[in-house]
Formats: sequence, structure tokens, C-alpha cells
Amino acid sequence: MAVPVELTQEQLQKFKDDGFTVVPNAFTAEQCDTLRAKIVSIVESQLDLSTHPKTIFTTDQQGRTNDDYFMNSGDKIAFFFEENAFGDAGKLKDVPARCLNKIGHALHAYDEDFKSATHSPIVQSAAKSVGYIKPVIPQSMFIFKNAKCGGAVTPHQDGSFLHTTPLRLTGFWIALEDADVENACLSFAPGSHKTCPISSRMIRNPEKDSKPTVFTGENPSLEDSAYVPVEVKKGSMVMIDGSVLHKSSANNSERSRNIYTFHIVEGDASVKYSDNNWLLPTEKLPFPDLYTA
Repeated sequence: MAVPVELTQEQLQKFKDDGFTVVPNAFTAEQCDTLRAKIVSIVESQLDLSTHPKTIFTTDQQGRTNDDYFMNSGDKIAFFFEENAFGDAGKLKDVPARCLNKIGHALHAYDEDFKSATHSPIVQSAAKSVGYIKPVIPQSMFIFKNAKCGGAVTPHQDGSFLHTTPLRLTGFWIALEDADVENACLSFAPGSHKTCPISSRMIRNPEKDSKPTVFTGENPSLEDSAYVPVEVKKGSMVMIDGSVLHKSSANNSERSRNIYTFHIVEGDASVKYSDNNWLLPTEKLPFPDLYTA
């Protein structure tokens, strides 16, 4: 099947109505396999356990934010482990690639295969179709969601972490393997981007001698029945509005659920990127323009 080069009207309308939309076959099986193979190569060549601080990534507020390695990862390729990756002696329970939660946050800038996927024609066309003038890319992540290991992601809105005024933030989530209920696909609260404004923020802590970030406000709380699982096939691209509530369960299956995801924000002068976001552009890596090759 041919790779689409633009959103259909139905896909665009769903994004507007529900806060997310699925574009099947946006990436070929070969492209997906290339990204998965590249990640294995990156782990093998760049992860040095002798110097790594053994940083975990969790959706718990305290565990996620009290770490300088995390705070300094915006312009790097950094490695984050699952909560249960290490045994009592501080040794990994399995090979590194099966213990990692994610790699972030600058694959889109430093690896040619991930850069190509990020700047692909379908992504650029999709951004234009929802009104982006000068979109820039603040972050990217490879999320492993390993079999029997991938942790749950609690309900959240991406705008709590990458905030702009007004809010102009969109996530692109590429399934590198089939994602279904069994191996912890995404679940969304359709329409919550219209009814649940951003009420919680993760910001840089103004108290410099304390933990690096703090949370302000409270996340919207919806009943479980408000969430709908969204099963997608390998190569599908999910577009995610920055205000829509979404989550995923722990992966207790025998199958991994590898994905590549990145975010764009509006870089036009009409939108201000919040200077107290945890992730800020650096001299080493200003946020790259999406509309470049």
C-alpha cells in the first residue's frame, strides 16, 4: 500500500473533534525495522553502564523530575531505565535493550534515520494541515515498552510538559510494531482537549537549591470509562493534540511495543514557548525547524 502524503478530510476532522487521529501506513515496514535496528546499534555503541547514573523514568511526579541527567538530556541522546530494571545488587536484570524505558530527547537531531522520519513528507503535510506556520521540534523519544517490563503511563496532557502561550503543541507517535490492548496501546479520552484545559504544569523549580522541577496545579481526573483504547498497526502514525488526555497501561504481554515519538510547537512569533518548561533550547541545539529536509 502506498504511503500517504497528506491527511484525509476524515482524519483531519477526527483530530479536530477528538484531539487525536490515526494515519495508517504512514511509514513502511522497512522504515520501522530500520529505526528499531538503529536503536539497538545506538544502545550497543553509546550506552556505557560504567558511567551511566542508572537513571530510571517513571510517571510518578517525584521520580521523574529529581534528576540532573534527565534535566540535561534535551540536547543529547540519553538512556532511561524502567523502575524494575535493576536487581538488589544494582545490576541490570537483563540485557540493556530489554531494561530501557526510553531514549531521548534529541534523536531527531543527531541520528540521520530518526531525522529522516521526523521530517518526512507526511509529517510536514500533517503539520501544515492543522495550521502550523513555523513548527519547531523540541524533543523526540524512542519508547521501548518492553515485554513483561514496560511500565504504565498515567493519564496526562503533553501541554503540561511542553507549554506554549497560546498552546500550540502536537505529538507524533509512530508505531514501529503493532500496538493493541494486549501490549499496552495508547488510550485516549476523546474530546478532552476541548473540555479539559491545561491545569497542571511541570516547571523548572524557582528554588535553585531544591529539586530541579516542581508540579503546579492538579491534572484533570476522568473516569476510566472516558478512555478508549486505540489499536494501531505497525507503520501507523498517531497525531496527538497537546491538550488531549491519554495514557497507556503496563505491558504485561510477551510482545514489545516499540514506538518513536516527537513533538512540534509553533515557532512563529505569535506563540511563546514557556521559559520555565523543563526542556529549553540550548546553544548546542536550538529547536530545529520541521519544514526542512
